[in-house]
Amino acid sequence: MSDTIYIYDKLFDFTRSVFTKMGCSAADAKLATEVLLSADMRGIDSHGVARLSGYVRLWEAKRINAQPNIRIVHETPSTAVVDGDAGLGLVVAPYAMNIAMEKAEKVGTGWVSVRNSNHFGIAGYHAMMALRQDMIGISMTNASALVAPTFSVERMLGTNPIAVAIPADKQPPFVADFATTTAANGKLEILQRKNAAAPLGWVQTHDGDASTNASELKNNGALLPLGSDRDHGSHKGYALGSIVDIFSAVLSGASYGPWAPPFPAYVPMPSNMPGEGLGHFFGAMRTDAFRPKQEFKEHMDNWITRFRQATPVPDQQEVLIPGDPERRMEEERAKNGIPVVNSVVADIKAVADKMGIDYASLHS
Repeated sequence: MSDTIYIYDKLFDFTRSVFTKMGCSAADAKLATEVLLSADMRGIDSHGVARLSGYVRLWEAKRINAQPNIRIVHETPSTAVVDGDAGLGLVVAPYAMNIAMEKAEKVGTGWVSVRNSNHFGIAGYHAMMALRQDMIGISMTNASALVAPTFSVERMLGTNPIAVAIPADKQPPFVADFATTTAANGKLEILQRKNAAAPLGWVQTHDGDASTNASELKNNGALLPLGSDRDHGSHKGYALGSIVDIFSAVLSGASYGPWAPPFPAYVPMPSNMPGEGLGHFFGAMRTDAFRPKQEFKEHMDNWITRFRQATPVPDQQEVLIPGDPERRMEEERAKNGIPVVNSVVADIKAVADKMGIDYASLHS
């Protein structure tokens, strides 16, 4: 059976209605919807509307505060710590990134660590906020422990993504947005919906053996750090994920490592949690804090142009710049709509019934 195609505006109105029914203010519901659906538009289907039912379940479990008092609890001229008051990460994260940009505007750079938050959607959205002001943006977050460090069978880290957005002049911006695992958990979820196998190197069994079972996490298996195994550099992925965990959570006072709150509401919260909620980390840098803005942007154009001209390997037509696939997908889906797999459509219908929203409005 083929995917269901949703028009962005219809899906936006529906999703905003869900967040409004949860008790979010009109402004927060609109912002949360924009952040969430940016994932679908950019082709990161695992982090978009497919997550909507998960946010509803977290709210039902009283782990999401729909009307948070998001506030700065400590700051210096260039840094801040934000307490998200258990709000939607989709709302807490833009609040914190705006603070980072405000500080960068004043002193050249701004750095904000966040505690007591929840899943914040795609890291790239928040890093790309800085592009609106011709700044470099950095975004990262810790996540529930699904990843075994190199040589471990115990799940200790999240997929812990890093995103960096860098403005250019005439070229599109450089936007890197990636998990510090070989594959994000959402890609496993997509394979599960398709009843497909996972590539070797994505997961291991609970005994540490290689596996291609996309449902291995349900058997107490683990995701693998970027690199998959020691011979292919998994210690580097492990280190990257650890850095994200420390910057996002140890620095802010959020729970870290194996104590990070799980996204599925049915998974019990870890005992003896050392902090509050999930943590994020954001950075903003004015390019003219380093060299004249236009000069920097022209040289970014030169950098991007030269890399585009790199000779591709056989069977490949071009060398891509980070951000190219997502930008092209956004253009395509703006024209043709957002395809959603049937299992997620079923989730959307269930959310509509639960929240008293007319599902037919998505197609009217």
